[in-house]
Amino acid sequence: MEELDVEPALTLVPGVAPGRGRLHFQWGPGEMLVCEAAFPGAGNSAPLVLINCTRHGEKGPGCPYIHVLRKDQDIHLHTLRKLFNESHGIFVGLQRSDEELSGKSKKAQLVGVSKNYRSVIRACMEDMHQMAISTRDPALHNQYSTQVSILSAMELIWNLCEILFVEVAPAGHLLLHLLDWVRLHVCDVDNMVREVLSSENPSKHELFWNVVDIFVLQGRMEDARHLLSKEATANPTSKGMCKILDDLMKKMPVLGLGNTQTLTEMELKWQHWHEECQRYLQDGTFASNPHMESICKILLGDENAILEKKELMTTWYHFLVTHLLYSHPAVKPVELRFYAQSSLDQFLGGENSPEPLDTILMAAFEFEIHQVIKECSIALSNWWFVAHLTDLLDHCKLLQSHNLYFGSNMREFLLLEYASGLFSHHSLWQLGVDYFDHCSEYGRVYLELHIERIPLTTEQKALKVLRICEQRQMHEQVRSICKIMAMKALRNNRLGSALSWSIRAKDAAFATLISDRFLKDYCERGSFSDLDLIDNLGPSMLLSDRLTFLGKYREFHRLYGEKRFSEAAKLLLMLMTAHIAPCSFWMTLLTDALPLLEQKEVIFSAEQTYELMRCLEDLTAGKLDNQKLQDDDIETTKVEMLRLAFARNLARAIVKEGTLEGS
Repeated sequence: MEELDVEPALTLVPGVAPGRGRLHFQWGPGEMLVCEAAFPGAGNSAPLVLINCTRHGEKGPGCPYIHVLRKDQDIHLHTLRKLFNESHGIFVGLQRSDEELSGKSKKAQLVGVSKNYRSVIRACMEDMHQMAISTRDPALHNQYSTQVSILSAMELIWNLCEILFVEVAPAGHLLLHLLDWVRLHVCDVDNMVREVLSSENPSKHELFWNVVDIFVLQGRMEDARHLLSKEATANPTSKGMCKILDDLMKKMPVLGLGNTQTLTEMELKWQHWHEECQRYLQDGTFASNPHMESICKILLGDENAILEKKELMTTWYHFLVTHLLYSHPAVKPVELRFYAQSSLDQFLGGENSPEPLDTILMAAFEFEIHQVIKECSIALSNWWFVAHLTDLLDHCKLLQSHNLYFGSNMREFLLLEYASGLFSHHSLWQLGVDYFDHCSEYGRVYLELHIERIPLTTEQKALKVLRICEQRQMHEQVRSICKIMAMKALRNNRLGSALSWSIRAKDAAFATLISDRFLKDYCERGSFSDLDLIDNLGPSMLLSDRLTFLGKYREFHRLYGEKRFSEAAKLLLMLMTAHIAPCSFWMTLLTDALPLLEQKEVIFSAEQTYELMRCLEDLTAGKLDNQKLQDDDIETTKVEMLRLAFARNLARAIVKEGTLEGS
């Protein structure tokens, strides 16, 4: 067992005694690390196995626990199976259709693929959320809740990358996409709205103005106006202010996706609207109502007024989008980095350092694709996200300049890592095959190496692996699988299965060995097992001489059973005179000739009888391969019976042939 120096304070493996200072580990199969621990871990720890072994530095046997650390632990989470399975179909579909589309149709297809990936993430996240609610186990609840947070962050990042890199929204439209992004991922107000609207007097509810503010901060003007109408109805004194504020919200110019006006026209209208908002604020129109005055300041893009609603926005990127909406609605993609950095600094105020998610989003706003992928690889707990996102971005032709970081194709590098993790799972390995198939440089090599590590626990699984190898002309792996399965079948005395596998492996030596076992069983039992297999050997019997003999010998029995005695006799004699039959089996063949010699009709001719007699003499004289007949009563009796039968048949044959010649 190897030793790894570990500081006690940094030990992350449950059950490792801190006083020992050294962590002993062993590399296990399936890309996992097996570490010695003093007691079982808890919570999200990997499976533990209790074994008998000797502790390092101690005398005598001990029973420490073994802690398994897997490289891709998420692959083994049952709750993420939907994510892996459904995204596999999207990935394969993208590879197959990539060459068929171009131009606008290709861009639309890539956006559709991105949305499909996000829908899979969201569906998996909702399932996980339901499991977190339904479970009563605190440990499972924490595990599910953690996964929900991770999946939520993954969708948030993916959606932003979709807007900036895949859809490539232009100025004007870009802000609309960012607003949808914020509304989808930040500050869900639905529960708060239901609570306010279900009350007897919504405008008097303590959360009323919070909901209005959130709607304004997210650019949801129709929803905000609807709530303001409640205030106007309930409070006649503020009806005039509500009407003015409602008009301002209604007039706010927005460059819609189906709008034909140019960006310049929209900016001009927005400037006039902005001046109108400024005029009402300076005139003190809303001075008597702090809530409405604050909303008017937000409409003017007042940073301080927006920052006062920090608790409602909760994140700096919500603050960024709100600030852009009311200050720079025609923001261009290249300008995002400056506004994003400023928003991050203002929102955090220098008090807190950015979280990993903040760093990833900032890299996206800066259009640093490589940095996004790098940070995601570090922060996220599996390779699924970076592998599929990178593949999508590669199809968008955005990664050609980034391959130098990896020395080869970055897309392929990440797909290989993800697929390797899939191969460590007992069933997900089948998905990994397709990922390797679409890695043109090293995919074939990786597949060959990983396919050999798959445990062939059942014949059905072996057939699946074999089919994959045969489809890809992986001849060495095909032979290896067949040999392994043939050996397993032979150890379990399943001769038919063993012979079938050895034939598929085209292993002549092993086929000979199994054929000998068949013949040995026949001698002991007097009948063949697996008759269907032997009867249908066809050209496969030519793989080895012994297999050829087995097939022909079975054919002899079939001819005899059909009472085609002449054909059976010729075949039996050919097996001996052509030296196809093993010498040890000659006595059995000669004994098989006895029923034919006793038929009323003469089956063997005089010449054929002489051949049989010569074979018997060679066998008894021990001339062939020094094979000597055992000197016992049974063998002696057989020889005497054969000699007598040959003599009688010879006499009958001579008489018959002489009579025919005379006539």
